[in-house]
Amino acid sequence: MKRYKLIIAYDGTNYNGWQMQPNLPTIVGFLQERFYTVFKTSAQLMGASRTDAGVHALGQVAECRTDIDLEPEQLCFAWNNTLSPDIVIRSLEKAEPSFHPHKNVAYKIYYYHLFKERPLPFVQRYGWFFRSPINFEKLTQGLNVFVGTHDFRSFCTGDARGSDTIRTINSASITYFKRFNLYRIAIQGPSFLRYMIRRIVGACLEVASHPDLSINVLRETLAKKDPHHLLPNAPAKGLLLYKIVYKKN
Repeated sequence: MKRYKLIIAYDGTNYNGWQMQPNLPTIVGFLQERFYTVFKTSAQLMGASRTDAGVHALGQVAECRTDIDLEPEQLCFAWNNTLSPDIVIRSLEKAEPSFHPHKNVAYKIYYYHLFKERPLPFVQRYGWFFRSPINFEKLTQGLNVFVGTHDFRSFCTGDARGSDTIRTINSASITYFKRFNLYRIAIQGPSFLRYMIRRIVGACLEVASHPDLSINVLRETLAKKDPHHLLPNAPAKGLLLYKIVYKKN
């Protein structure tokens, strides 16, 4: 088996996430199908992050295992030529013996994009048009509640148990980009639970857009370790897996 390391970008709008699902269009399913079409042999793909339905990626990292022995440039060129415009392999190289997409991750960076004014049709699928007024100072304070190591059971699907829900967020910030008239929330950490970022963003915006809600609502919800609360989940289309950085050997 030959092993390759890929960096992949995709628009997740028309897909039911990264992971293979029976009878549903997924990123990995489409990539494997196209690989077989070109090379008449199968490929096994393992992604570093299982992005959910509707979530986008600029820097998804994956390992490809196949019997094909081609120069990476040839493999990448032929494979890319069969893909639809919403998926592109940004780079493809032979994997080091120690490489595994899930291991030795230093950190991942996710972006969540917000529009405060109705966006142009060309970009609306990449951010949440949030109509309510936002107190951005309060939003920043809310995001900072989650920085550090915590039990994030209240901010995931609720399927995980015990210590499986302990995660660390290294940083969380918000930046305005005048050129695109959007706000970007950047969250960095070594790993995240399913729906974790979207639930954090949704909860912080709920508090930041309601003067009668205090930051303590977020602290108390985090401390309860109970995912069955009424704080909203931000829509998938605003979330982008920006980058995955690995520790140096």
